[in-house]
Amino acid sequence: MSHRATIALEDAEVLAHEAHPAGQYVLTVRAPRAACRAQPGQFAHVAVGDGILMRRPLSILGADPDCGSLAFLYKVVGVGTDALSRRTVGEVLSVLAPIGNPFETHGERPRALLLGGGVGIPPMVFLAARLRATEGFHPLVLMGSEVPFPFDLRESRLGVSGVPAETSAALALLEDLGVPSRLASLQGYPGCHRGYVTDLARAWLDALSPDGRRQVEVFACGPQPMLEAAARLARDYDLPCQVSLEEFMACAVGGCAGCTVRVETPEGPAMKRVCVDGPVFDARAVFTRS
Repeated sequence: MSHRATIALEDAEVLAHEAHPAGQYVLTVRAPRAACRAQPGQFAHVAVGDGILMRRPLSILGADPDCGSLAFLYKVVGVGTDALSRRTVGEVLSVLAPIGNPFETHGERPRALLLGGGVGIPPMVFLAARLRATEGFHPLVLMGSEVPFPFDLRESRLGVSGVPAETSAALALLEDLGVPSRLASLQGYPGCHRGYVTDLARAWLDALSPDGRRQVEVFACGPQPMLEAAARLARDYDLPCQVSLEEFMACAVGGCAGCTVRVETPEGPAMKRVCVDGPVFDARAVFTRS
């Protein structure tokens, strides 16, 4: 794959490591070569330490080429991420990044609808920041979580058509960028929609004019049920939709074929590797029955 030549292997110093509720962490490392190349939707393969040989794939939350830093949001779910959570500022981690194909944006569809769920939130934050810095694009971010959101929240001052006024909580970091966002959860968190991000997406799409809907493209990352719902949403409104898949990975560079998924291609069904053929795919090619 042509993008393999852009992957950098770096000894990355831990610059910051912040703990958040429900075993969530935001990790920032110095990895200047990867930071200059990283695009939204790509990920890193990180050595977690403590004698654990298998690296762990982490979606990129943000990249700062000027500072040479990469940021990740992850949740402790096993021995690997538990070991990673104990890494401290000043330690060095081996980081292989950026890996995979990123999201592709299209100028004829400047209304980007970004849907993120759980640990699928990082690529949406990264994509929103990049789109906000790109002339002509107007991203809207809708995020869902069943544990407390690992970011500062605030009452939004940026209106979102069709969304009930009581659904007012937003990510402060996106508000500061001028990107509207709204949050959803079944946990009853203040200011959050009690339901799913696709509920909010449908309300927003219904409030748009037909011409407005023709400018929309959907981007999604999150658990499988959420991605299936995003694919259904896109089909219902006849919108293009890109999804970033999450799979267990061993090598993350296409050698082991342990992360394959079935994808429809012009030549028929094929097994594709999430790490190098993805992680971003056309939703219609992956969720053919959605």
